Amino acid sequence: MKKFIIFCGLFAVLSCKAQQNPVPLNTLMDNIPQGAYVKDLNNELNPYVGIYKRNYKGNEITLFINKVEHKFEKRTNKDYFMDVLDVKYIVKNSAGLVLQDTSNGNFSNIKLYSLGVNPEDSSADFHYSGTNCRVGWGLINLKKLSSTQLSWEYYPNNRIVSDATCPPGTDTTVYLPHTKGLVFTKQ
Repeated sequence: MKKFIIFCGLFAVLSCKAQQNPVPLNTLMDNIPQGAYVKDLNNELNPYVGIYKRNYKGNEITLFINKVEHKFEKRTNKDYFMDVLDVKYIVKNSAGLVLQDTSNGNFSNIKLYSLGVNPEDSSADFHYSGTNCRVGWGLINLKKLSSTQLSWEYYPNNRIVSDATCPPGTDTTVYLPHTKGLVFTKQ
């Protein structure tokens, strides 16, 4: 029991120490200590925050981009906390029917969040978990064109779906635009 209490105390001290000394947002993965806090020290995420819209191939896409502080990240070799941009979205067809809406929490399995920013070209890379059964998972890049416009690029990876990996009848349509250079305008 005494060893358990000492372990818990040591863990608490190390956790607090990691939070007291945050590392900058774009720190390389190899340089992020276990349990660290990768913090947006220079407010590099703030210019992306907002609501953006675009019509594309008959669908209206609305992006809700928010800054989330202290998001827990679990990787294969370490756990840490990180400030990120979290994107929720709504896709509607031309008749106004909602095709997919992640803004209301109904699709908690669909994640779209930033991995980092590149101040040199005003862009941010995002991990997209894909739609249901991880179909379409990949990378999305958003580049700031101005204070009111973002350019969108989506690089999906492939995923083979079978009845064993995805229940029959599950909607595996990727509603996000698979294109490059699509410009979204801030509302």
